[in-house]
Parts: sequence; structure tokens; C-alpha cells
Amino acid sequence: MDNRYSWLEEEWRQMEQEATTRSLQAVEPSFEAQGTWIFVEGRRLLNLSSNNYLGLAHDRRIVDAGASAAHRWGAGGTASRLVNGNYALYEELEKKLAVWKQRESALVFANGYQANTGVISALVGRGDIVFSDRWNHASIVDGIILSRAKHVRYRHNDLGHLEELLSRHRHAGRKWIITDSIFSMDGDKAHIAELVGLKERFGAMLIVDEAHGGGVRADEGQGLCHEMGVAKKVDVLIGTFSKAFGVYGAYACADQVVIRYLTSKARSLIYSTALPPAIIGSVLEALSLVQTETWRRDTVKKNAVLFRQMLRSRGFLVGDGDTPIIPLMLGANELTLQYSKLLSERGISAVAIRPPTVPAGRARIRFTVMATHTLAELEWAADQLAAIHGELMQSDLASFVPSCIGQPKEG
Repeated sequence: MDNRYSWLEEEWRQMEQEATTRSLQAVEPSFEAQGTWIFVEGRRLLNLSSNNYLGLAHDRRIVDAGASAAHRWGAGGTASRLVNGNYALYEELEKKLAVWKQRESALVFANGYQANTGVISALVGRGDIVFSDRWNHASIVDGIILSRAKHVRYRHNDLGHLEELLSRHRHAGRKWIITDSIFSMDGDKAHIAELVGLKERFGAMLIVDEAHGGGVRADEGQGLCHEMGVAKKVDVLIGTFSKAFGVYGAYACADQVVIRYLTSKARSLIYSTALPPAIIGSVLEALSLVQTETWRRDTVKKNAVLFRQMLRSRGFLVGDGDTPIIPLMLGANELTLQYSKLLSERGISAVAIRPPTVPAGRARIRFTVMATHTLAELEWAADQLAAIHGELMQSDLASFVPSCIGQPKEG
């Protein structure tokens, strides 16, 4: 018997015991439903797991813009941007991004992971020190690791702890503060204005990832930093086109001297094939719609508030807020998987989020709402969740259900 992979089999069995294994499921969208309903292995499900916050992924104008770009420029990027993959569409997009973000320059990357790892590892280096929120996205953490800088993590959104760490390292070399603007698994916001204050007080530089803020915050969707009025004091703004824009790709916006440097030093840009022209064409159209169709931002914010209220009225403890990310904290991996399975059986796609994506003991269902969800759909989903809770309280998993989940609301 070939035992070359016995170690993998052993680790897989351990993962099964911990309920941390994962598998892929085939998904088919419903264009008529604007992505709010999907088909997963033949079952029609209400989509409460998508990052398509503004409901733009299936907008025909964006799809047609991508098709037009493909017909004119071809199917593939054909080479890296520094060879001959830098189609004129790229420069058009980057100019419009810089104007939108009110910065001197912009640089487009293949995706958010490459933007974070490329920007951070290019700008930050040995001898530098990075102060990173403990709940930052994995791509930020990996970028810091690649930079070989000293990595100091502060407690999530704990400005007092960050101030203490900055004071302790006051005489270090270059200091960087890096944070998400809206945290992807909890849906809460970073204290951007206060972070700018600490940056200025301690002579640090600040990088903010607007992956989940871009499109949904500020008057034209520029992100949380613009909503807080401090965007021009952030050294580098990073964002993606794969969430509220409904397409793919990512960007960094900063002073021209920073973007010029990144063009020659960001390895994830230099050694990656350019995005296909269809993607750039779609993003250009999406950028226009993000700026002008403000009803989408208004509606997703309203849906986010109302769905939280619907869940609380049924006895579920969810945090306050108006971001589209709404976690239902369950704790145990097995319980969270069972909630997700029963939701699917009742016609809802809501994925179980478990370690290592979140810390051990903090498994949750991560609900996400879209601008295209109707209030009737959200009410129905809340009803299904309440019914599932009743089923689980009669099952073998009852002892795992937190006491705060599904209890009658007082008053």
C-alpha cells in the first residue's frame, strides 16, 4: 500500500473530528432574481451568503460591457502588465479610480489577496514594525509575513491597546498601522478617524483595506474612510471589485510616488498575467453604476438594519449595525454545520464559518444581505431560522445551543 500520503489521511481524519473539513458545491445563478436566488446542486435557495452587496453581479449592463470589451480586445490578458498586457482599458480604469477616490494615482491588481500581499510586502520591509488588528483578513496577515517586518497584533478595535503598543515601540524605525475598514466575518467597523489620530501622533503610516466598505459606504461608494472624512490622511487605500462591484479584481490608491514604486516592486503585480479585458470592461461599467445608483447603497443599509431587527424579534442575539455582514454566533462547529444544513433544506444558502477562518469556539453563520433582497424574503428567512432553532432544541445538539440563541424576547 502506498503510504506517501498517510500524513494527509491522518490530518484529514483529525479535521473531520473537529468539523473543519470543507467541500465545493456547484452553484448556478438566477439572472431573473438578480442573484438573490441561486441553485445549489439543483436546489433553489435564497442567497444569504454572497458578497454581492449591491446586487450588481447579474446586471445586464455590466455583463454587456464585459462582452463588448472581449469582442474588441480579446479573451485573455496574454501577458503581465509590465510586458504587453497593459491594455488601454487599464489606464482608463485607473484614472477613473483615482478621481473617484480623490487620490493622485491608482493601480489595479488581479484580486484582493494579490493587492494586499503585493502592496504590503513591497512597501514594508525588514526593520519596519507593523501594528495589525487581530481580526484582519488573512491576505493582510500574509502580506505582513512576506514583508519580514516585525508583526505586532493589537486586540480587535482596541485603540487603547494599540496606543500602548505604539508608545512601547515609539523609537522603532518605520511604523505601519494596517486594518480592514469593515471586518469580513463580524461586520463591524474599524475606528478609522481615531486610527488616523494615532498614526499622526506616533509618526506611523496607515493602510486601510476597503474590501467590504467600497461600494456600500460614503456618498459615491468610495468607502468608510471617505464616509469618516479622513481618506486623504490614509497613506494607501486598498479595495476590491469582487464584492459590491459584483465583478473581480482589486486596486490600490495613493500618492503618485507610492503607486510608481509599487509598479516596480509589487511582486504580485509584476509576475501575474493581466486581467482579461472583459473583466476591466465590466469593472468600468460597475464603477459608473456604483457612483450613480445611490438607491442600492440606501437599500442594502436599510435591509441590513431590518434583518438584524427581524432576527432579534425572534430572540436571536445579533449585534447592532448597518453593514450587510450579520454573524449569528453559535460557537460549536458541529452546531453551526447543522444550522447551515437545515437552512439549506428549508431553501436558504447561509454558510457555516468555522476555524481557521474564525478563532476556535467562534463558529457562526455569516448572513449577508443585498440591495436586491425584498423585505418579504428576509422575513421568510428569519422565520425559517426560528423554526430551525426549535428543531435543534429537540435534537441531540440541544446542549450545544447557546442560551442566548432563540430565547423569547422580553417585553
